[in-house]
Order: sequence, then structure tokens, then C-alpha cells
Amino acid sequence: MKRITHISFVLGLLTALAVAQTAPQTSAPATDQSSLGTVARAVRKDPAAKAKPKVFDNDNLPTEDKLSVVGDTVAANSANNTAAPGDNKDASGNKPAGSPDDDAAKKQAAWKDWQSRLTGQKSSIDLASRELDVLQKEYQLRAAAMYADVGNRMRNATEWDKEDADYKQKIADKQKAVEDAKQKLDDMQEEARKAGVPAAMRE
Repeated sequence: MKRITHISFVLGLLTALAVAQTAPQTSAPATDQSSLGTVARAVRKDPAAKAKPKVFDNDNLPTEDKLSVVGDTVAANSANNTAAPGDNKDASGNKPAGSPDDDAAKKQAAWKDWQSRLTGQKSSIDLASRELDVLQKEYQLRAAAMYADVGNRMRNATEWDKEDADYKQKIADKQKAVEDAKQKLDDMQEEARKAGVPAAMRE
């Protein structure tokens, strides 16, 4: 009787072991199959998951829309944007063509040009005024010498009259040249004022 009980016990134990070994084998594939099925269903439900990313080349590159560029260019732009305030230089270190410094330099050059032209006109007036003074003094000396010698004046009356008329004409012409030069200077100074030239450079 003990022997039968022992055999029954061993058979029961072997049966339990066999069941224990087969249970994981059958349940594991079921779990794997369910997880794969879940993944397949998810892929079928989400068409974007299997969509291929769009690849751009020279044929389909957009021409109307702007492309977003990232990387070194963005870093370079941010570096340029963090430059010191008031430093109007581009990436190559040169100042842009229309910068305020260039405008100020052009304006200063124009003012200098006006100043040199005005200085030249003043010099012309000074020279004409000196020539007028010399001509007037020469005429006064010549007239004084002629009127001092009554005999000489009587002998050379016709010649002196002609010489006197020549002197007076030269003096009148030179006076007109001086007046014209002064009027031209006034006109130039007015133009310079309208051009924004400072008074210190006009006078």
C-alpha cells in the first residue's frame, strides 16, 4: 500500500512539474502575440507613423517660401546681434555703405569744399581791392605831378586829358570788379547757408 501511495505521489509530482513547464511556454507566446498585435493595430490606426519624411532636392526645393536655416548661421547671426551698441560694422568688419559715419564724413567734406571756395573768393576780392588801391594812388601821384607844373600841363594838355580819362576808366572798371566779386561772395555765402554750412565756416 505504501508503494502505491509513493508511486501516486511521484506521478503527481511529475505531472505538476510538466504542467509548470508547459504553462510558461504556452503563455509567453500568447503575450508576445498580443504585444505584436497591439503594435500592428497601432500602426494601422496611425498612418503618420508609416509616412516617409519629405526629402528636398533641387527639383522640388520651394521658391516662394523661405527655408529655415539652423546651425552655424544662427550662431553667427546671434554673435553679430550681440555686437557692441553703436558699432555699425558688418560681419567682415567694414561699415555699411549708408552708415551715419559715412553721411557725416560726406557732409563734412561738402562743408570743407564750400569753405575753400569762399576763401578763394575772398582772396580774389582782396587782390582786386589792392590793385584798385595801387591804381588810385598812381593816378593821384600822376595828377599831382601834372597840376604842380603849370607849364608841363599846358604843353601836354591833350596827352594828359587822354591819360586822365584812361586812369579814370581803369579805376571805374576795377571798382566794378571789386563790387561784383563782393556780390558773388554774398551769393555764395547765402548758398552755403542754405546747404547747412556752419556760420564759422562761411565767414
